[in-house]
Amino acid sequence: MDIKRKYREVVDLGSGSGVLARDLEEYEGLQNVIMTDASEPMLWRDPSIIDNPSIKLQRILMDEESLNLSPNAHECIMSCLSLHWVNDLPGTLVQIKNALKPDGVFIGAMFGGDTLFELRHVAFGTAFQLAEQERQGGISARVSPMTDCRSMSSLINRAGFSIPTVDIDEVTVHYPSMFELIDDLRWMGESNAILNRRPFLRRDTLLAAASIYEALYAKTDKEKGTSIPATFQVIYFIGWKPDASQPKPLERGSAERSLKELGTGSAL
Repeated sequence: MDIKRKYREVVDLGSGSGVLARDLEEYEGLQNVIMTDASEPMLWRDPSIIDNPSIKLQRILMDEESLNLSPNAHECIMSCLSLHWVNDLPGTLVQIKNALKPDGVFIGAMFGGDTLFELRHVAFGTAFQLAEQERQGGISARVSPMTDCRSMSSLINRAGFSIPTVDIDEVTVHYPSMFELIDDLRWMGESNAILNRRPFLRRDTLLAAASIYEALYAKTDKEKGTSIPATFQVIYFIGWKPDASQPKPLERGSAERSLKELGTGSAL
């Protein structure tokens, strides 16, 4: 980890079955992990997720939009790929900041707005919408909305975090066809959850969408044959609860040397 501090307790927000908690097991000095999730079956799916007897594991059933965490009580809160499901993301970020101790840290990763952009292009493209309109008499939203990197940076600042850091990465996974991608999304629990979505797609509409996806994005490899790409964009972010001990920028106009002098070496 880039942060060299040793934390005795970590809150895993939106923990699911505890994949992040399992990775934290090797973190030096950790004594307590608090897993929170809105799904009770998921929270208790793996009863013995941590094997280290020196780490106490707690599980708390909790909605990410209504955090039941004591204020100013936690030194480190983490969230791994769960916040894209939150409807009121600004409100959740404020609640997270309030739950942290002064100089406490929030570390997170979430899917960004360009995730599955190929599928979005197909689902919202004119060709697919015409196919759905023709076969089912109307169109429906097919991919859940997500935030982007610039918006996330703004949200962290607005929530009151100091020294914010935001980074972005992309992972591309190749599938034989769109149907294998959809199966993976279902098994991941990442299917479309928009309330006013049409609950099903007719087979002929899906076949039309798969054909459009392949026509637009398919790639051919001599060894692996033809496949379609699916891009997952991940936004990483860190924010600190403000504290008097944290470094602060100098006041505007207080510099003793200009950038021009530094560029010529005359200030050295």
